[in-house]
Amino acid sequence: MKKYKTPTLVINLKNYDEIYSNYSIDISKISESIANETSVEIIVCPPNPVLYKVIDSVNIPIYAQHVDDAKIGSSTGSIVPELLKSINCPGSLINHSEKRIPLEEIEKLIMRFRDLELTSLVCAQSIDEVESIAKLKPDIIAIEPPELIGSGRAVSKVNPKIISDSVDTVKSITSEVDVLCGAGIMTGEDVSIALELGSKGILIASGIIKSNNWKNKIIELSEPMISK
Repeated sequence: MKKYKTPTLVINLKNYDEIYSNYSIDISKISESIANETSVEIIVCPPNPVLYKVIDSVNIPIYAQHVDDAKIGSSTGSIVPELLKSINCPGSLINHSEKRIPLEEIEKLIMRFRDLELTSLVCAQSIDEVESIAKLKPDIIAIEPPELIGSGRAVSKVNPKIISDSVDTVKSITSEVDVLCGAGIMTGEDVSIALELGSKGILIASGIIKSNNWKNKIIELSEPMISK
């Protein structure tokens, strides 16, 4: 049973200095307000040092940016799935382009997440990787061509085929996995095209964090999802 709704807007705060200190909470509260007004599923991924504080401040899903396939106990510096569960963190990005891990680790994490009833959002860079990951049946796969991340050149316009091909590839393997897309998404039009191509939502970072007005930008990106 899915523990999230689609379409989904996933906001990765990364480590941008715009969200340092309590600004991670500020953007999460803005996201919460818009989610409540529009019924769009908005998920925020803050840096791990402030993860618990943000979770405790809002009532929308707050995911980790990364998790390790490390053991409970003597695994200093690692972020283990069981710890996420203990602080009511419902899911995590896995294998983001900036934090890549081997396929065997992805598989182990998906299995641990499934046992813990956490949502696994696994990132992929290519159709071949989408196919390999889909066979492991995570909850969500996000296709993000690395050359377009942070470029301001939307994947839905520059390389729409990678979205539609990802959707078709996943459908040929399983009906249980949703596909999101990311990389270069900047406007509501970019989101609309992505949804038309079969994406169930978007994963975005700089397109929101670097904008002049977080609220206005999140509203703009959410609007194409309202009637879906």
